[in-house]
Amino acid sequence: MSWGTELWDQFDNLEKHTQWGIDILEKYIKFVKERTEIELSYAKQLRNLSKKYQPKKNSKEEEEYRYTACKAFLATLNEMNDYAGQHEVIAENMTSQIIAELVRYVQELKQERKSHFHDGRKAQQHIETCWKQLESSKRRFERDCKEADRAQQYFEKMDADINVTKADVEKARQQAQARHQMAEESKTDYSSILQKFNHEQHEYYHTHIPNIFQKIQEMEERRIVRMGESVKTYAELDRQVIPIIGKCLDGIVKAAESIDPKNDSQLVVEAYKSGFEPPGDIEFEDYTQPMKRTVSDNSLSNSRGEGKSELKFGGKSKGKLWPFIKKNKLSLKLGATPEDFSNLPPEQRRKKLQQKVDELNKEIQKEMDQRDAITKMKDVYLKNPQMGDSASLGHKLGEVSQNIEKLRLETQKFEAWLAEVEGRLPARSDQARRQSGMYEAQNAPSVNNCAQDRESPDGSYTEEQSQESEVKVLATDFDDEFDDEEPLPAIGTCKALYTFEGQNEGTISVVEGETLFVIEEDKGDGWTRIRRNEDEEGYVPTSYVEVYLDKNAKGAKTYI
Repeated sequence: MSWGTELWDQFDNLEKHTQWGIDILEKYIKFVKERTEIELSYAKQLRNLSKKYQPKKNSKEEEEYRYTACKAFLATLNEMNDYAGQHEVIAENMTSQIIAELVRYVQELKQERKSHFHDGRKAQQHIETCWKQLESSKRRFERDCKEADRAQQYFEKMDADINVTKADVEKARQQAQARHQMAEESKTDYSSILQKFNHEQHEYYHTHIPNIFQKIQEMEERRIVRMGESVKTYAELDRQVIPIIGKCLDGIVKAAESIDPKNDSQLVVEAYKSGFEPPGDIEFEDYTQPMKRTVSDNSLSNSRGEGKSELKFGGKSKGKLWPFIKKNKLSLKLGATPEDFSNLPPEQRRKKLQQKVDELNKEIQKEMDQRDAITKMKDVYLKNPQMGDSASLGHKLGEVSQNIEKLRLETQKFEAWLAEVEGRLPARSDQARRQSGMYEAQNAPSVNNCAQDRESPDGSYTEEQSQESEVKVLATDFDDEFDDEEPLPAIGTCKALYTFEGQNEGTISVVEGETLFVIEEDKGDGWTRIRRNEDEEGYVPTSYVEVYLDKNAKGAKTYI
């Protein structure tokens, strides 16, 4: 099958068809180009989506990604970022291996097509010129033959006419002969041109046109093959990234399989465990029976105690069960976080202190590495004075050593607090507390500030007096939620050994020698809850009072 033989007379249709083939190729290039734009846009949207949901640096949101479910989500975001990268690879490869190559090929194809059809038109023009020459010689031959016939008839007429002179007859005969000669020449010329035209026409239809059309056919077939290769490349470029995309998806599946609900539950415990013990049972109070209290000889009289008890149960109480109080409310009002994190529950305080100790140890190690580097450099300068002055490093070495010492002291301070929280330090007995209180009373300047190293009822340490005055808050704002609670029963009495000015929320001021009711004993945090009357109660340092508990009260302990 050859276009040259089968389509010898379809020059114009072949010209249209080949132009259509180029248009199809350009349409395919446009399609691939739009596909690359979609891939790039999709990749950009995926990257923006991944970035949008990434946790912010040094934020609370970043801490949430300790949980395995959140880690799986973070892994998904990271894998989607890599996934987006593969779509960028697809766009890049399609641009370089398909679009750029086809654009260059189309330009070459247009030039080749133009050249072939130019040769075809040139051959057409040549055969048309030959045809015109043939027609011209044919008409001339025809005209000369007619002229020769007319001249011959005129001669014969003149020759037959007796009235015509011999000269006129001879003249007519010569004209007839001349016309016949011209006809013969035209015949010869026409015959020659006809043979030439037939030869040219044969060459045109059996050689020139078939060769040109064969080249056009080959050109068109190459275009078809090239487009097929491009379509195959289009699919292959997609297939090349499938393994990597599969790995991204496998990473997401692996992250999902790593989710551990038990581990996340344990992290919740670590994050929010307070370390407090649950409150004990509440004792039944029988109001139908007169209240009876048994106190020691050094306490108030029974009648006085009963009177106070009766007074205690009248009106609203400001009493609280500390484990259920919104302690953070006080911390927010106070503003600054204490250095020893005493505003936090025991377990959370331990974690913060441990974290601080680890940070300080890292800083110490960093300073020690710097000191070692300076020491080595100093030794090099001593051995090779031309490299530098060793004395210039002495000052810096001293600064680093001072920094190390400061950090060590700081670490020891936090380790001491950590040891106290973890219970590594021996618990102080009541006698030790009293001795401590007497010692503090003898040191008058520090009496009012002695509570700054002891925990307050909400798990925080009180600040120095100057700081307390700046952050003093109204107890009514904190206690409105608890106005309707039942008052706690008195479990004993106490006598103030020293004056205490309770300036923080939840504390109460006492005067040396004053006797008050005990409604909650020391739970190991160094504070005792007392009541003066129905509207005045709060916490005081245990070392500031001497406690006399009612032996019959539930859970009461006798302090010796």
